[in-house]
Amino acid sequence: QVQLVESGGGLVQPGGSLGLSCAASGFTFYNYAMSWYRQAPGKERELVASITGAGGITNYADSVKGRFTISRDNAKNTVYLQMSSLKPEDTAVYYCNARLPWDSRRDYWGQGTQVTVSS
Repeated sequence: QVQLVESGGGLVQPGGSLGLSCAASGFTFYNYAMSWYRQAPGKERELVASITGAGGITNYADSVKGRFTISRDNAKNTVYLQMSSLKPEDTAVYYCNARLPWDSRRDYWGQGTQVTVSS
């Protein structure tokens, strides 16, 4: 049974930092590209950052480049998102995604974790 469990969300002041974690189980983690998406109220879900199975290639949305860092620990089946210099517009529900590059049917989502940036 595939599970993606996000943690680490919460309330943070503008300019602050927050780290998210996503613990995966039920599939061969290192084969999967991992991504973080977010969805703000009234907006579509958008890709924030992604990382390949071996961790060698990362990709970021322009809006978070230089502020967010995605990483993974394949020994712990966990992907992370370190966020810094947070802005109110980063407020959203953040979702963890796992996707098998050669089989689009293998596409899994976590339940999401709320990040609120507010003073």
